[in-house]
Amino acid sequence: MSLSRLRRQAGQNAGLLAPHATSLFSPLPILNSLRFHGHQGDRARPIPIEFILPDGSVEEVIAYEGQTLLDVASEYGLPMEGACAGSCACSTCHVYLEDEDAMDLFPEATDEENDMLDVAFFPQENSRLGCQLRLVQEKHKGLKVRLPKATRNLYVDGAKVTPH
Repeated sequence: MSLSRLRRQAGQNAGLLAPHATSLFSPLPILNSLRFHGHQGDRARPIPIEFILPDGSVEEVIAYEGQTLLDVASEYGLPMEGACAGSCACSTCHVYLEDEDAMDLFPEATDEENDMLDVAFFPQENSRLGCQLRLVQEKHKGLKVRLPKATRNLYVDGAKVTPH
């Protein structure tokens, strides 16, 4: 049995996919939407972090374990677009990790993430995509994240991601 057929069957068994539903690109579109939209995180595990906005102002927020930086920006209405809703298909959630060793606190970027960073405006060695950085309380307390001055917006300038 093919992998896509196994995934489709798993979705049907979980009640997430109609028996006749198929997709060329994603056999489980409902599972993907759950994965990529506004994770609330574990509210019992808060993580204080700082976003440095494009104008230089600092926004101190409380993130929660399991959220991505895109989830947090969405929750607080910060100017991070997230046009692809966190599926690593754009670069509008591009961020800079400000602390010297912050890059080591997250898993290494995948080839897909690096491909998207290649098309981001002003990439640097500390560039990452916010949708790919899932927070863990023990590692990320006090994390400082800078938002770039510009991104490759798919919407009008100044658009903000909104929770789904």
